[in-house]
Amino acid sequence: MASILVRPYSPTDEGQLVALWNVAMHCDPITPEGFRTQVLLDPNLDPEGFLVAESKSEVVGYLLSLVRRVPLLGGDLEPERGWITAFGVHPEWRRQGIGSHLLSAALDHLRSLGRKVVLASPYTPNYFTPGVDVNAYAAAVAFLEHHGFQVISRPLSMQAGLTGFQVPPEVVERERQLAEQGITVRAMQPADILPLLAFLREHFGWDWYRFYQESLLEINAQGGQNRISIFVALWEGRVIGCSHHRLERFGPFGVQEGWRGRGIGTVLLARCLREMRAKGYHCAWFLWTDDRAARLYLRFGFQEVRRFAILKREIG
Repeated sequence: MASILVRPYSPTDEGQLVALWNVAMHCDPITPEGFRTQVLLDPNLDPEGFLVAESKSEVVGYLLSLVRRVPLLGGDLEPERGWITAFGVHPEWRRQGIGSHLLSAALDHLRSLGRKVVLASPYTPNYFTPGVDVNAYAAAVAFLEHHGFQVISRPLSMQAGLTGFQVPPEVVERERQLAEQGITVRAMQPADILPLLAFLREHFGWDWYRFYQESLLEINAQGGQNRISIFVALWEGRVIGCSHHRLERFGPFGVQEGWRGRGIGTVLLARCLREMRAKGYHCAWFLWTDDRAARLYLRFGFQEVRRFAILKREIG
């Protein structure tokens, strides 16, 4: 370790850092433009928490830690929480203590900011994955566990082919039954914008609000109708559920607690998938869900493609 310098990120590191990222996080490569958008332009970025390990002017490791410096819309600064969203060491430099040195320096930095809990890595808005891929980066999971992190959940990513997709007859019948009960599922209309945003804010939080708001801005300001669809479930003029896609990415979608278990989510999902196929998309995917919700997706041909570990460590 005598020849290794751990220091904050410098603007001159970009080329080496992106190249190293694409080696160390080979299942989650990034372009220079994506790096600037998701990392450098993140308002919460502090170079003191974005650490690189250098040997003779060569960047051989990195670790990106963040604290919230700007509230997420109506949220707060989450003053006790910090995140590690990306880290890696070049394969030729592993098992020399570089990762441990980077992690120790990052945790010291987070402690100095009064953080008591560190998560890897469900940070919003600019996360890369919802956690550490347990198959692609099994060594990274073991590394974090060795350093006191504990797995607190195991979300999964799923994908489905849409070629030949049709709404199952039982879902068509369920939609008819819901209509008889006064519950309508349809494409969102302009008059639904404010009720939808109020629904998201109250029942699913500010990150979902932000996500849908960005899509609504794109639809209305940039003509994004061909890239984005939003469906709503309504009862007596109130939004009680919604679904969404942007290109081939499905979700987020959800139904208000108290209205679940009636098939509303099933209809919202089917309507959105059918719209995606009608727009010419051949695949639908999403980055994370839990095993309970996965049962619904399995009915529509989704299969697990990645499994993640969200890890947590107390440092206060």
